[in-house]
Amino acid sequence: MTMAAVAALHELPTAAGITGMSIEGSPLSRSVALIACVVMALGYVLVLYVPTFVLRLPPSTSLESFLIRRFTCALVFSAVSALASAYLLGIGRFRDVSVMLSVYGIRKDHMWQALVFPLLLSSLLYTGSLVSKLLFLLHGWRGRAGNSFFDQDLCHIFVAAARISLEHALDCVHNMVAWRNYVVAPFTEELVFRACMIPLLLCSGFHTQSIIFFGPIFFSLAHLHHCMELYYQQRYSFLKALSVVGLQLGYTVVFGWYATFLFIRTGNIISAIIAHIFCNAVGLPIVFSPRTRGLATIAFIVGLASFSWFLFPASNPILYNSSLESCSCWQGCCSWH
Repeated sequence: MTMAAVAALHELPTAAGITGMSIEGSPLSRSVALIACVVMALGYVLVLYVPTFVLRLPPSTSLESFLIRRFTCALVFSAVSALASAYLLGIGRFRDVSVMLSVYGIRKDHMWQALVFPLLLSSLLYTGSLVSKLLFLLHGWRGRAGNSFFDQDLCHIFVAAARISLEHALDCVHNMVAWRNYVVAPFTEELVFRACMIPLLLCSGFHTQSIIFFGPIFFSLAHLHHCMELYYQQRYSFLKALSVVGLQLGYTVVFGWYATFLFIRTGNIISAIIAHIFCNAVGLPIVFSPRTRGLATIAFIVGLASFSWFLFPASNPILYNSSLESCSCWQGCCSWH
């Protein structure tokens, strides 16, 4: 959001940054913000079961219809969460719609920076995975082409890679699971768990570092229900279901740190969404693979070191705003740069 909006919301000088939200003269308390975040986290999960246990709709006849029901529930709850946080934040006083949307990091300025820089930064974490996948593809092409593989130039190899990527993208268009992983989940989860929750926590007085490291706990709560689904629906043993979900929860916490950091630094929700989509597409980072003879491990270490080096420069608020005097990052006065 703009610095003018921050100053108006907090009824404080612009340079003071975010220290406490005023709603009709009363500050937004930490307890109210925490309760709101817990309700949003639990509600995002519980609403998925409304068609079955509340509306008593008949069981879905296909995976597609089952997912469409869940898509509808997630989208409706995301809209309700945005309205609830808007009420608590008191942003209805603004007549400028763009200012209101910027509270959630919904902006149209500096869009290519919000898309490209977080995507490149995220790819560094997955250097091991990308190297492993590339070597696997090259091995497959060499097996099909034989000796002629070595006669092909890089141009032909890149064309083949582009063709495979395009075919995969076209397959995803008609795949409901792909829509869940790459569209609905990233957009609704980032809207609820980043765009709605982070302004509440910041404006109730929580420190930025506390929000980055403890805020993703709410994000992890939304994935606990997978344990029961694995246990009851897919017939996993309870211990196996717990171990699978435990790994997923650990991963979601780490990703939550990163997504929260991006949102606060850039002030643009697209930066968190594009990182979410990329991570869903690639999966868990590959640290070691016996097929790559250690190359994946070396690539992972180099990528992790590069990620650490570029994390702050690539998320510098000046890259995502025309000037720091009219900065839209949620840090307010951009003290991290």
